[in-house]
Amino acid sequence: MSVERALPALALAVLVSAPLSASDLVSRLDQLLAAPQLARAYAGIEVMRLSDGHVLYAHNAGRLFTPASNMKLFTTALALMKLGPDYRLTTQICASAPIDAAGVLTGDLELIGGGDPSMSGRVYPYTKAASREAYTFTAIDELADQLIAHGLKRVEGNVVGDDTRYVWEPQPGPWSSEDATQEYGAPVSALILDDNTFELTLRPGAQEGDLARVTLTPAFENFVIDNRVTTGERGERKIEFYRNASGRELHIWGVLGMRDAGFTEALAIGDPALYAAKVLRDALLQRGVEIRGPAVARHHFPDDRPQNDAVASVPQPGVVLAERQSPPLIELLQVVDKVSQNLHAEILLREVAAASGHTGSRAAGLAIMDEFLAGIGISKADRQFTDGSGLSRSTLVSPAAIVKLLAYMNASKYSGQWLALLPIGGEDGTLASRFAGHPEAHAIRAKTGTLDHVRALSGYADTRAHGRVAFSILANDFEEPSAPVRAIIDQLALALLQ
Repeated sequence: MSVERALPALALAVLVSAPLSASDLVSRLDQLLAAPQLARAYAGIEVMRLSDGHVLYAHNAGRLFTPASNMKLFTTALALMKLGPDYRLTTQICASAPIDAAGVLTGDLELIGGGDPSMSGRVYPYTKAASREAYTFTAIDELADQLIAHGLKRVEGNVVGDDTRYVWEPQPGPWSSEDATQEYGAPVSALILDDNTFELTLRPGAQEGDLARVTLTPAFENFVIDNRVTTGERGERKIEFYRNASGRELHIWGVLGMRDAGFTEALAIGDPALYAAKVLRDALLQRGVEIRGPAVARHHFPDDRPQNDAVASVPQPGVVLAERQSPPLIELLQVVDKVSQNLHAEILLREVAAASGHTGSRAAGLAIMDEFLAGIGISKADRQFTDGSGLSRSTLVSPAAIVKLLAYMNASKYSGQWLALLPIGGEDGTLASRFAGHPEAHAIRAKTGTLDHVRALSGYADTRAHGRVAFSILANDFEEPSAPVRAIIDQLALALLQ
């Protein structure tokens, strides 16, 4: 082919691949927002060019939306800026007096929670191939081994699970009662073992009318289980769960067909401090330690101190007998944003308060959040926060506020570490299965948000026309199914790259 004949084809290729102008981008986003999938939805979007702060597109950007897990952007930003990437959380085993020469501890053995959410089988730092491992008591076993190394042979008192670093408010008020049973609504506690969850597996009995077979993972007897699930000859699976107020009685009822392969449900532990104390007590008994007292929990209840008290109720250890530290905060934050871990987000909101010398409560954490956001120019009119994870439907925020936070963090001293927290389009975290067939989506790093009738996507896109942009796309109040709404949100994000 001659050079003369090649030039028109080359020019056409350049024309076809040319990035969208600002006006073309507006037209394309307007077209997508007018799609029938969003006809019954309440949608908002803002896109900002970060090089100069110019808003390229806005639609309902100042209105308030339920953000779902986009709330975690605010919580992880607060924790990173206030605590720093190298901050660690510490779990200790303490006593009022040392172990004596005969290996006897005369008082209680206290397992004191420091808010470490890493006492699980989860792999740190995060990798997409191993974001969640099997349930394990390895962290408790390590602490128990330290006690044995100190010569412990007998405990005259109780084994105490102490989670008083944070106020005992296991489910923030705005969460629903159903959330309290499910793993995504696991209770907030300064003692966290396996994300304060367990798995319950049900399989049909040997014949029709038999009770279903129940298996727990890990195989640790913490619940009194009232199993009323019967085996039916055929029909759809219908299973209901109810946990009583004490958190230690689990009621299950319904029907499981004879040919059902069985199923597994991840559920929340009722009282994590008591559960951790029981696991520690059991680990010590297995190592031959005699223990006179039972496992008990110690909580810091909301009325133990005035809520405006600026002094944190932090347990003061006597003698430290064993200790475990978490991975660096930056690795914990990556799990929060990559896999959207609700409990870890709630913990870090409270840890910011406790580390600042305040009561480790949701209210104190949100008060510090208010100060942080006011300092970067996000007004209270643009937000109404009631939790740290976004599970609460009472938490509201505008797309403009999210974009302002993203712009601030992009310019912060931790910008590179902050960017690495977010899922990569089509690659990992909650975006691993999104943007199929669009390898260019790797230029998107964003946080997802999902509740019934709520979908959200906010983050960054490295575009050809405008460099890096910050964007927030929120959709509320749409009719199910949600897949078509999510598809339009993905198209909106991809349009930024064109």
